[in-house]
Amino acid sequence: MACLNLKKSNCKNCYKCIRHCPVKAIRFSGNQAHIMKDACILCGQCFVVCPQNAKEIVSEIEKVKVLLQGENPVMVSIAPSFVANYEGVGIEAMKAGLQQLGFADVEETAIGATIVKKEYERMLKEEQRDIVISSCCPSINLLIQRYFPKAVEYLADVVSPMIAHCQDIKKRYPNAKTVFIGPCVSKKYEAENSQGVVDAVLTFEELSNWLKEEGIELQQKKEENPKSRARFFPTSGGILKTMEQDVAEYTYLSLDGVENCMHALRDIEGGKVHKCFIEMSACVGSCIGGPVMEKYHHTDPIKDYITISKYAGQKDFEVEQPQAVELKKQFEYQAPEAEMPSETEINAALRKMGKYKESDELNCGTCGYNTCREKAIAVCQGKAQITMCLPFLKQKAESFSDAIVKNTSNGIVVLNENLEVQQINEAARKMMNIRFSSDILGEPVVRILDPVDFVEVLYNSEPIENKRVYLAEYERYVEESIVYDQDSHLLIAIMRDVTEEEANKEKRERISRDTIEVADKVVEKQMRIVQEIASLLGETAAETKIALTKLKESIENE
Repeated sequence: MACLNLKKSNCKNCYKCIRHCPVKAIRFSGNQAHIMKDACILCGQCFVVCPQNAKEIVSEIEKVKVLLQGENPVMVSIAPSFVANYEGVGIEAMKAGLQQLGFADVEETAIGATIVKKEYERMLKEEQRDIVISSCCPSINLLIQRYFPKAVEYLADVVSPMIAHCQDIKKRYPNAKTVFIGPCVSKKYEAENSQGVVDAVLTFEELSNWLKEEGIELQQKKEENPKSRARFFPTSGGILKTMEQDVAEYTYLSLDGVENCMHALRDIEGGKVHKCFIEMSACVGSCIGGPVMEKYHHTDPIKDYITISKYAGQKDFEVEQPQAVELKKQFEYQAPEAEMPSETEINAALRKMGKYKESDELNCGTCGYNTCREKAIAVCQGKAQITMCLPFLKQKAESFSDAIVKNTSNGIVVLNENLEVQQINEAARKMMNIRFSSDILGEPVVRILDPVDFVEVLYNSEPIENKRVYLAEYERYVEESIVYDQDSHLLIAIMRDVTEEEANKEKRERISRDTIEVADKVVEKQMRIVQEIASLLGETAAETKIALTKLKESIENE
């Protein structure tokens, strides 16, 4: 079952693979997607839709190269959809190109399709079954075996065209090795379980890469070859186009796409369908819409059908029809391992996802599951994680951020690029005396704040940090920081009310001024006193000097 692998480093948790997986056979653990091999039907949708190319198909090119180095001839059975994949290339040109790679011969799988459709016709005429479901598509076979046990009995117990053709090749060339080339992932699984009938399987993509490496170009030329209606097999309704629909009591119909087939299988298990031959294909458009058609991300259903139609014909290949017993294949129910959890366990998982009542179950499908209940069951089975629920994560993140915004003491105002208020918290409303948020939401910011700083940040893309601004209308000082988030196209203003700080600052400045004034007055007064004292001292000294001088003169005269 190792046909699909996961490149773990590439998984980005986008859940696209689980959204497109019709049977939800992918589980998530350790932030990585894991393919559940016991539940997978190998439809290849996860490979097709993965945007990171995290899913890869196991290549068997090296295995085929080893076969080519052996002594036995290696024969190719190529799916009839090759003419849609390689435009303008017929079977002879394909044979010429592959023989350059070392293959002994190339034949169309449509030969095996002729054998299978003849067995279907015999079965309807001789066995009088109630319902017959075609068994050509391995993915449909796996779908029925793993998910619709009551419908297993209706699967035609006939091998696929690939097996029928490779059996025919080995009957004609007993020592030959066989390689199937086609657009299907599940053929690799079918070959693994073919008991050596098919030795290897290559996809068209693998073949194209190999041819490119060897420098081999397939020639586009008109060919003369026998036309066969079995070449219609890879188209929707192609099996029916090849069959003689001449059993009167039967209804013949075709279905493509896993979802459509699942709806029909539910009706079959419910007893609503009888006397039908149903052609089922997992891929929309059947095999020409296969996951590994060249340029597998594109589909040209009309163009591809026209190409197949022009290459097909109205007659059958001439084949040696084997005995019915040689074409028998038994199908058995293969129950997936996961058990259904109890109702209590499901409800507990729903509560962990924030789903407490039915209205909480949005059933948005973002996680990949159709309903929240399916997701809860997957959680209980270990296939999914609680965190895969986007609304739950969004609500949790919003609740956390809202709690921060609501309870912070700083005012927060969020504007769009038109300078219209998108959000305002309670602290900001108190600063600006706004009673309700609804009074200002959606309104121009100029109604409550001077927009100059916002305009400057918007056009310069340079934030303003811790700028002190006086809001005269509200008689408040704020310290504002404004940033522009270019990703969300929002301007975010955080305002810290510093009115009290400014008041305290002014008080301190006033006290300082008063203190300086008093000090100046004291100094001035002291200086005046000093000057007065100095003046008095000066007069006294002068008088003393005069008196002493007179006394000296008087003594000298005597």
